[in-house]
Amino acid sequence: MRCGVVRLVEGAHRDGRIELLGPAPTASETRVIVTFLTDAGGVDLAERGIGPEQAADLRSRLKPFDEDWQRTDMDAYDAL
Repeated sequence: MRCGVVRLVEGAHRDGRIELLGPAPTASETRVIVTFLTDAGGVDLAERGIGPEQAADLRSRLKPFDEDWQRTDMDAYDAL
Protein backbone atom coordinates (compact mmCIF):
# COMPACT_ATOMS: atom_id res chain seq x y z
CA MET A 1 0.00 0.00 0.00
CA ARG A 2 1.34 3.41 -0.95
CA CYS A 3 0.67 6.25 1.50
CA GLY A 4 1.01 9.99 1.02
CA VAL A 5 0.11 12.80 3.39
CA VAL A 6 -2.20 11.75 6.20
CA ARG A 7 -4.88 14.18 7.39
CA LEU A 8 -7.10 13.39 10.35
CA VAL A 9 -10.75 14.41 10.61
CA GLU A 10 -12.86 13.20 13.52
CA GLY A 11 -16.20 11.64 12.71
CA ALA A 12 -18.97 9.47 14.04
CA HIS A 13 -20.58 6.23 12.89
CA ARG A 14 -24.37 6.59 12.93
CA ASP A 15 -26.97 4.37 11.31
CA GLY A 16 -24.37 2.61 9.18
CA ARG A 17 -22.91 5.87 7.83
CA ILE A 18 -19.73 7.80 8.61
CA GLU A 19 -20.36 11.49 9.36
CA LEU A 20 -17.39 13.85 9.47
CA LEU A 21 -17.41 16.29 12.39
CA GLY A 22 -15.25 18.75 10.48
CA PRO A 23 -14.49 19.69 6.89
CA ALA A 24 -12.74 17.19 4.65
CA PRO A 25 -9.12 18.26 4.09
CA THR A 26 -9.51 18.16 0.31
CA ALA A 27 -12.27 19.00 -2.15
CA SER A 28 -11.18 16.34 -4.65
CA GLU A 29 -11.91 12.65 -4.52
CA THR A 30 -9.44 10.78 -2.33
CA ARG A 31 -8.87 7.47 -0.58
CA VAL A 32 -9.60 7.15 3.13
CA ILE A 33 -8.84 4.77 5.98
CA VAL A 34 -11.54 4.49 8.64
CA THR A 35 -10.56 3.38 12.16
CA PHE A 36 -13.29 2.57 14.66
CA LEU A 37 -12.42 3.62 18.22
CA THR A 38 -14.00 1.40 20.83
CA ASP A 39 -13.54 3.93 23.64
CA ALA A 40 -12.96 7.63 22.99
CA GLY A 41 -11.84 7.97 26.64
CA GLY A 42 -8.38 6.54 26.17
CA VAL A 43 -6.21 3.57 25.34
CA ASP A 44 -6.41 0.27 27.23
CA LEU A 45 -2.73 -0.02 28.16
CA ALA A 46 -3.14 -3.41 29.84
CA GLU A 47 -4.55 -4.78 26.59
CA ARG A 48 -1.29 -3.70 24.98
CA GLY A 49 0.86 -5.31 27.67
CA ILE A 50 1.75 -2.03 29.40
CA GLY A 51 1.42 -2.02 33.18
CA PRO A 52 1.01 0.96 35.52
CA GLU A 53 4.76 1.27 36.19
CA GLN A 54 5.62 1.19 32.47
CA ALA A 55 2.88 3.73 31.73
CA ALA A 56 4.21 6.08 34.41
CA ASP A 57 7.72 5.69 33.00
CA LEU A 58 6.53 6.46 29.45
CA ARG A 59 4.59 9.53 30.63
CA SER A 60 7.60 10.91 32.49
CA ARG A 61 9.95 10.28 29.54
CA LEU A 62 7.58 11.89 27.00
CA LYS A 63 6.56 14.86 29.20
CA PRO A 64 9.43 17.10 27.96
CA PHE A 65 7.98 16.91 24.44
CA ASP A 66 4.39 17.83 25.41
CA GLU A 67 4.83 21.59 25.17
CA ASP A 68 6.27 21.29 21.66
CA TRP A 69 3.53 18.89 20.49
CA GLN A 70 0.81 21.29 21.67
CA ARG A 71 2.15 24.37 19.86
CA THR A 72 -0.11 25.55 17.03
CA ASP A 73 2.82 26.03 14.65
CA MET A 74 3.50 22.28 14.85
CA ASP A 75 0.44 21.79 12.59
CA ALA A 76 2.77 22.61 9.69
CA TYR A 77 4.30 19.16 10.08
CA ASP A 78 0.93 17.56 9.28
CA ALA A 79 1.39 18.69 5.67
CA LEU A 80 4.71 16.83 5.24
